[in-house]
Amino acid sequence: MLKLYQFCGIRMRSCVAISVLFLYSPQSFAALGDDASSINADEAHLKASVRVTARQYYSIHEMHTASETVIRQYVSPAGRVFAIAWQGFSPDLQLLLGDYFNEYLAAASQTARRGRGVHLETGDLVVDSGGHMRYVVGRAFLRSQIPSGVSTDELR
Repeated sequence: MLKLYQFCGIRMRSCVAISVLFLYSPQSFAALGDDASSINADEAHLKASVRVTARQYYSIHEMHTASETVIRQYVSPAGRVFAIAWQGFSPDLQLLLGDYFNEYLAAASQTARRGRGVHLETGDLVVDSGGHMRYVVGRAFLRSQIPSGVSTDELR
């Protein structure tokens, strides 16, 4: 019993150390509202493969991570990430939402959840997410930055 406890204690310390390193590592992700120039760094950071699809009013930078999570960053012609969508294992929303993460947290703390999904609107920021621990789908977008001619239904 003591050996199991010692193992769990070592394991717990390792988890805490890794979490601290992760939380304080520099952000390289092209988060919501950011310039898309760092998407190449995202590919390396997430150990993901990226495929870019050009659409009439925007481009989609789709990343497939090793954990089989798909992250789509929607980039306007001006080079700004105006929407992000995800499916698979729960992503790090702090990285995805960037400067909008605190706004998301504040709205989420005041919103009653129904089932396994959440829909938040804080004016400019809209976040939809649902699923369960091993598979979630979601999206976040900034209304003010959606290019003219683009429907929010396209952002999935």
